[in-house]
Amino acid sequence: MDRLQFYIDGAWVDPVEPSVLGVVNPATEQTFARISLGSRQDVDHAVAAARRAFATYSTTSVDERLGYLRRIIDGFRARLPDLARTMTLEMGSPITFSTERQATVALFHFEEAARVLADYPFEERTPTGLIRREPIGVCGLITPWNWPLNQVASKIAPAIATGCTVVLKPSEIAPLSAMLLAEIIHDAGVPPGVFNLVNGHGPTVGEALAAHPDIDMVSITGSTTAGVRVAKLAADTVKRVAQELGGKSANIILRDADLKTAVKSGVHACYTNAGQNCQSPTRMLIPREHRQIAFDAAREALQAIRLGDPLDPATTMGPLVSQAQVDKVRSLIQSGVDEGATLVAGGTERPDGLVQGYYVQPTIFGDVTPDMRIAREEIFGPVLSIISYDTEDEAVEIANDTPFGLAGFVQGKDPDNTRRIANRIRAGRVYLNGAAFDRSLPFGGYKQSGNGREFGVFGFEEYLEVKALVGFPD
Repeated sequence: MDRLQFYIDGAWVDPVEPSVLGVVNPATEQTFARISLGSRQDVDHAVAAARRAFATYSTTSVDERLGYLRRIIDGFRARLPDLARTMTLEMGSPITFSTERQATVALFHFEEAARVLADYPFEERTPTGLIRREPIGVCGLITPWNWPLNQVASKIAPAIATGCTVVLKPSEIAPLSAMLLAEIIHDAGVPPGVFNLVNGHGPTVGEALAAHPDIDMVSITGSTTAGVRVAKLAADTVKRVAQELGGKSANIILRDADLKTAVKSGVHACYTNAGQNCQSPTRMLIPREHRQIAFDAAREALQAIRLGDPLDPATTMGPLVSQAQVDKVRSLIQSGVDEGATLVAGGTERPDGLVQGYYVQPTIFGDVTPDMRIAREEIFGPVLSIISYDTEDEAVEIANDTPFGLAGFVQGKDPDNTRRIANRIRAGRVYLNGAAFDRSLPFGGYKQSGNGREFGVFGFEEYLEVKALVGFPD
């Protein structure tokens, strides 16, 4: 599965200088593919191609761009099993999850971009002039390994829909599914230079994109540290920066909720994608008097988890993405023990029966206090912290006592009160009573979880500039 070329200006091309990196299967710890790592010169070539293409692609009609999107959608559907299997191999997502969530949700973004584009009002008359919305230009896109296609599609789809051109840097840890998507985009007849892909490390290719004077916008999904670095590099050229960064979401279970059901669903939501999920509800807030009931329900929820080979359709949780991630998660689990939290389930030991692969035990802590590391740091693994509260005001205060603000969760039977609590949570998206993912509603964060929005109309408009034509005749 070696993929040693980059996709630039409508063709697969060799890197300027050879530099090879192995792609490791986290379930076997074996290298199964190789990619090339790009340089600043490769970024220059890709940006030049995107800049040339923008001159004409930005003037294409809505119907033309709809045609490209619909052919991408058709190609994506045809190759969805290949895309899902590739993600399982490169980052360990169980094959059923890769198929039903990872790949399918990525497809949703192209479908949603086409839906928005079909009826979007790019021009609006006012009594004294005309307001136009125009494509922002060349976009540098930097994406992570945990949802390697979803995050790529959430940026590429609206960019192509609005008439922008792009240079994508997927994660070098999980790059192969994005390269398959490049093939789909090529086969859809998207003009040369509209979409370009350069693999590489963040400090080289990512930083070159963020600082490049011919890039008009950079969109990054990643850690808060990476987002801050990108914003600083982008500042010198005053380019637009959109960031979807870290999270430490609180799940407030109110007194009138069905406690056992809410706890069990909260455990599984926390463990989505083996906990490698930026909006996971990793802090569960429960009424203090229900402490033991919550602990018992949380342990019971673990019985439904099938940890194992991610290529087995029965597996519900696979490995973490790398040894470095395992080391980080185990270190934070140990910190929870050392700081006095109650270990309800799990721990630092390797799961029984799994002698290879980057596996960790699904872990639950109780009696967690808001000052503990496990309550404050983004763990990015299957670790749940259960925190007790006495009053709803205290629960909201704890929920908001974080530098992050990506998502929140509230469970309760009284819809008015549930809504009041949700309104007080300082986060960009709040899920009520286990509501499902909605691709049409905006997604993004408050505070150090970033700025800008993805999905639906809000994500579409991130790629548009606003122009006023003053005195334009009726």
